[in-house]
Amino acid sequence: MTFGAAVIATLVCAGVSALALLSVRGQATDYEHEQTVADALHVVHLIKRDRLPSRLDEHDSSALQVLDARGAVVAATRSLAGRAPMATFRPDEQSVQTSRVLCPPAGLSGCMDVVSFRVYQSDGDWTVYAADATVPWYVSPHLCAFLLLVSAMAVAVTAAHTWRTVGRTLAPVDAIRAELAEITATDSGRRVPVPPIRDELRQLAVTVNATLDRLDSALERQRRFTSDASHDLRSPITAARVCIEEALMCPGEADWPAVAASTLTCLDRLQAIVDDLLELARLDADADAAAHAAPVDLSALVGAELDRGPRRHPVHPHLTPGTTVRGDRLRLARLLTNLLDNAERHAESRIDVTVRGLDGTAVLEVLDDGAGIAPEHRELVFQRFARLKDARERDAGGTGLGLPIARQIARSHGGTLTIEDSRRGARFVLRLPLVQGRVSR
Repeated sequence: MTFGAAVIATLVCAGVSALALLSVRGQATDYEHEQTVADALHVVHLIKRDRLPSRLDEHDSSALQVLDARGAVVAATRSLAGRAPMATFRPDEQSVQTSRVLCPPAGLSGCMDVVSFRVYQSDGDWTVYAADATVPWYVSPHLCAFLLLVSAMAVAVTAAHTWRTVGRTLAPVDAIRAELAEITATDSGRRVPVPPIRDELRQLAVTVNATLDRLDSALERQRRFTSDASHDLRSPITAARVCIEEALMCPGEADWPAVAASTLTCLDRLQAIVDDLLELARLDADADAAAHAAPVDLSALVGAELDRGPRRHPVHPHLTPGTTVRGDRLRLARLLTNLLDNAERHAESRIDVTVRGLDGTAVLEVLDDGAGIAPEHRELVFQRFARLKDARERDAGGTGLGLPIARQIARSHGGTLTIEDSRRGARFVLRLPLVQGRVSR
């Protein structure tokens, strides 16, 4: 930025200097021309008074010549003494004065501004020539040196001011960069400094800190998830290992079919955990949600899932046909299955499933008649690997990932999954955007 400012200042100074030179040169040219005309008029005055000497005095470095009616040089300055006329042009019959620039006039050197006067005499018209050097483009070396000095000072001041201003402006950015460079995964609690001035840099720092807060929360969830996943994966592996090691201690007395069955049970639990983890990873990535989106009749989907086979407790459907949503049919079926499996583990005698439309929203409710979930635990059950004490006692083989998967599916479809109040049992409520007039069976 400093270099760019210096380049711009240089161009501006060059333009201003050029305009100054043009203006001064024009004024200097006019001044010199007037002086040359004045010198010529002085000679005309001498002719009219018959006081013309043969050797004319030089005025302000002007070269002068006087030609009589026959064209002979009758008077001249010392630089033109004994020389031929310096020019051949004369004023026309209607004027007494004209001028031209000759490069050079006869007997002289360099380009000169030559003025010609017609003088009326009794023996004919005489001619007076006065010549002076033209003004160069740079006017004078002193003026050029002055303009160069002023331009150099202006560029230097502009560069220094820009350097200081940019440095002061970018100092908060450098502080933010330095702090970000030192933040690591093991030291994610640090935050970048927030400038006191309410400007764009302050907004940047606030946004960076907000992003770091989200990353810190994500890292904490990842650490907790890794710890919980390690614990839940270790349990079936440990159980299978203990079973096999006990059998190997007395291989002749071991009931190997029972050992195999116990090991398979542990492997089934391990596979269920791994499958749920993979499903959560796919939902987090949301790689193919849009690719499989299509209109789905939620009532028809629930009916089809309930017809797949009997359950431990009777399921009572209350379905409104034509309740259509847009989404992935397989994932919505997985969400319903997870809710039904959870309801079966806690129900006492029945499960109610309701599908209806309400104010542009499709509502799916799964209600069991179990003990229910306390309000302070309603968000806890949606955390990964979180299982309440009652759930562990009823089903020790659960993974603790069914409800988190169901909520993630709901969010990927632009909906919500919550636990709401009910007179008895747990009431899970799914809300999805409703699509009118389209049904998929």
